[in-house]
Parts: sequence; C-alpha cells; structure tokens
Amino acid sequence: MKTVELIQGSAAWHAHRAQHFNASDAPAMMGCSPYKTRAQLLREVHTGLAAEVDASTQRIFDAGHRFEALARPLAEDIVQDDLYPCVGVEGQYSASFDGLTLGGETAFEHKTLNAELADLMRGDMTGADLPLHYRVQMEHQCMVSGAERVLFMATKWADDGALIDSRHCWYTPDADLRLDIMAGWQQFAADLAAYVPPAAAPAAPTGKAPDSLPALRIEVTGAVTASNLAEFKATALGAIRSVNRELRTDQDFADAEKAVKWCADVETRLKAAKEHALSQTADIDALFRALDEIAAEARTVRLDVDKLVKRRKDEVREQAVTAARAALDKHIAALQAELAPMRLQPVAADFAGCIKGLRSIASMQDALDTTLARAKIDADAQARGIRANVAAFESLALADDFGFLFADLHQLVHKAADDFAAVVRSRIAQHREAEAAKEAARQAAEARRIAEAERRAAAEAEARLRAEQETLARREREAAEADRLRIAAEELQAAQQSPEGRELSPAAQAVNEAQGAARFAAAHPTLRRLETPAANEPATLKLGTICERLGFTVNAAFLADVLHIRAADSAGRAVLYRESQWPVICQQLQSHISAMAELYGQQRAA
Repeated sequence: MKTVELIQGSAAWHAHRAQHFNASDAPAMMGCSPYKTRAQLLREVHTGLAAEVDASTQRIFDAGHRFEALARPLAEDIVQDDLYPCVGVEGQYSASFDGLTLGGETAFEHKTLNAELADLMRGDMTGADLPLHYRVQMEHQCMVSGAERVLFMATKWADDGALIDSRHCWYTPDADLRLDIMAGWQQFAADLAAYVPPAAAPAAPTGKAPDSLPALRIEVTGAVTASNLAEFKATALGAIRSVNRELRTDQDFADAEKAVKWCADVETRLKAAKEHALSQTADIDALFRALDEIAAEARTVRLDVDKLVKRRKDEVREQAVTAARAALDKHIAALQAELAPMRLQPVAADFAGCIKGLRSIASMQDALDTTLARAKIDADAQARGIRANVAAFESLALADDFGFLFADLHQLVHKAADDFAAVVRSRIAQHREAEAAKEAARQAAEARRIAEAERRAAAEAEARLRAEQETLARREREAAEADRLRIAAEELQAAQQSPEGRELSPAAQAVNEAQGAARFAAAHPTLRRLETPAANEPATLKLGTICERLGFTVNAAFLADVLHIRAADSAGRAVLYRESQWPVICQQLQSHISAMAELYGQQRAA
C-alpha cells in the first residue's frame, strides 16, 4: 500500500477520490448503503459533482470527527500501539483510515454511537455481526492496507468532552466478501463506462388538479332566481375532460392521482349544492339535470382515471421489470457464448420483489438497477470461477491427455477452485494408480512368461544334454560291447577251430548263445512277431513279477541282450514290461535253453 498525504475535504482529496474506488463508497456500490443509492453514486462519479452538504449534515460530520479524535486514545489503549490517520492506495482502490498502526497490521474505524449500534453491540459480538455496510467498508480497507484486523469502535461524547458511552469489537477479513467487493467494483466500472445521465430529476411530484372551478352559486325561491350554472357547467366539464390519461412519468402519475381526488371533491360539492337547492325548492328539473350531469361526468372520470392509474402503474412496473430481466439475460448470454461449451448456473434476481412497496418510478428504477448490478456481479463471479477451473483443468488434465476422465466437466467447473483442483488431481492420481497396477500386472505376467520360457529352455537344454550324454554313453557301451563281442567271436572261432580242451570265456559263451538264439529265431520267425505289443498297452509287468513267475532270477540286461526283449518303461529303479511281452519272454527262454542244450551237446559230441 502507498500512503498519500491529503487533507480530508481539500480539493486534492476530492481529486484523489474521483480517480479511485473508495472504501466509503463501497457500501453504495454494493447497494447496501442506508445513505446513498448505487444510482446516485454512478451519477456522482460520472459527473464529478457530489451532493452539497447542508449545515445540519455538516454539524453531524463535525461531531463525528470530534468523537473520532477523542476516541483514538481509547483505541490505542486497546490496540497497544499508536494509530495514525492516513489515506492509502493499492492499485485502483483507495481508503481513508481513521487510524492505522505503523506496520499496517491493525486498522481503526470509528462511528458515532447511535441507537442501532448501541442495541447491537452487546456482549461478545464480533465484527461479523455488524450490518453489511460497515463490513463492506472495513473489508475494502483491509484490501487496500493488508491489515489483519480492524478495531471497530462506536462512541458518544458530551459537549465538554466527557465520554457518554463506548462500544467496540474486532473485524477480521472475509475472503468471500472481498471477492464480492472486487467483482462489484468491476461491474460498477462497466456500468460507469456505459452510463448516460438521466434528465435532471424534478422535485417530487405533488400532483395538480384540473383548473379551479368558480364557486357554484344557486339561489332559489320556488324557482331558480339566480344561477351561474351554465358557466359552471362549461368550466367544470372542460376541466374534467382535460384530465391527462397518458401516464408515463412520475409527474403524470402524481397528476392523475390528484385528479382522482379532485373529481371526488367535485362530486361531493355538487351533491352538497344539490341538497342545498332541494332545501329551497321542491323540484327544479333543469338544476337537477345539470347537477346530475356534472356529478356523473366527474364520477365517470374519477373511476376511469383511478383504474387507469392502477393499470398504468402495473404496466410501467412490468415493463421496467421486463427490461431489467432482458438486460440480465443479454449479459448472461454474452457470458455463455464466451464460456461455451460450459454454462452458467441460473442467476437469481428477484426483480419483482425488489420493487415491492415502492411508489415512485425513480425509486423503483434505482432498486431494479441495483438488483441488476448484483445479478451481473454474481454472473461474472460464476464466469471467473469457471474460467479459472477450465484453465486449471487444461493445465492439470489436458497437458497429459487425461481429458477422457472428465465427462462431467460441465458440472465440476461450478465447484470452488480448491475443490475442483482436488477432484481433478484425485481422478488423475487414481487413473495413474490403476494404470500403474495394470502395468505392474503386465510386467509380472511377462516376467512369469519369460521365467517359464527360460525354465522350459533350461529343461529342454538339460534334456538335450542328458540325451546327448545318454547317446554318447550308449555309443560307448555299444563300442565296448562290439569290441567284447568281436573278441569273444574271435575266441569262439579259435575254439571252434581247435576245440580240444579249450574253455570259453563268459563273453565267448554269450556270443555262442546269441548265435544259437539267432539261429533259433531264424528257424522260428513267428516268435519275433509276438514281441510287438499294442501301441497303447500300458507297461505294468515288473521285472520282479517275471522272476516270481519263472521261479528263478533274470535281469533286464539278460532279457534285452540275450532274449532281445527290451523294457517298455521304468518307474524309479523298477523296470516295467507290457503283459503281452510275457509269452515272448517264455518262448524266447525256451528257444534260448534249447539252443544252449543243442550247442553244448554238439560240443560234447565233438
């Protein structure tokens, strides 16, 4: 805030006030001042001409300044700091302070204690309980100075400086009221820019009756002896018929209302004249007809104009209300076009209610203009809130393409700015959490898939390695077996060539047995066919079961290498065969035994 050195009431002070929005004018601007209407303030600011202060009003002002000076030491005791009267400016706003601490934290506002304040300021009331026009002025002061509190004091002093009574309370800033005041000044500036001063207001209409009629004189002595009835009739009818029935201004309405009363008076006078004449004569037709004609005309006009006054007043009120409503609708339509596709919520404006009980057209129009201004302020406040929320939405949501989360944006934009931002952030946060959860689930599934693929790959690699190892081992065994058989065959061949007393090694005997089995198999080809089991036959015959059935022990190597019957499966250490292999085992054993018997029999014979 910048402090301006001005003397209250000086030309420089008035010039300063003319260039700023002042705290003392704020109540009138808001339409809540009991001393000045908004229309009066508009006219004053536009013309620069304030109403002159009469002597009685000036005495009230002087007393107020004296009371303020006397009360300041009391206020300093309460504040526990010095208070300096000053004028402060903040941008386009200005305020005159009855007192302000040097640091600007506390302001002082003084009023003359009246009956209303004395009745209101009791007990532990706060500044929030004060009438609105006081709160508006102090809030404007806080807006200019940045004060954190205002000491509101109302005092009354005797002429000798003795304190009669003192009341005080604390007012603290109201953010919502401050926004209303700022919006009100903005609308006031718009209205001021478009302001066209009305014609100079005349004095309050008192109404004017038609032309005065001459005194009606009638003298009768059984017959009319003297009368100015003809002259009276012509004048009366002319005056009655000249009553204006085109009612537009306050003057027209006042004249019409006075004419109604005048016609009623004419009727009363004519009735009295008639009764006076009747008291002098029994029957004078001409007199009565004239009197009746005038009275009837006056009555007709009275009733007609009375109805016209009522009807035209209703029409004028309806037209004024309609015009105010149309002006508000136009203002709202302009805002709607700017905010589209967002829309304002309905703006309340009780135009009919604000003029209820008002009689003059001027007071009615002022009330309508004030209500219209308040409604425009409400609409503008809504529009500002919507613009701010849309801007916040674009910053928070559209920047990251989250607009799809706000299908109900047209409803959300009417929330308070903090609530709106909280909703937007909350939805975005929830969406991000949901997306993060989806991504985590996807990554977990992908990790499981990769782990499973790696497990399968490792198992397959292990299986390949085991197969390769088994193949290598089998090949080594086959190579060793081939060498063993080759050596045994050579040994057998050598023994066969010189059998005298030569004993065969086990390997040579096995080769000899195998050769015999081969010869037997070649002699009995059907036995080989019995070895082929069904493709889907399960392997359930254990090697132990085969040994139990035979009554002696054989091993898998014997069955495979000698009888050429290989195991079908294995379970741990158990070697399994198919049941269909059992007959083959028996036949192969028989053939093997027969071959061995034949072989050794031949050897003994030799």
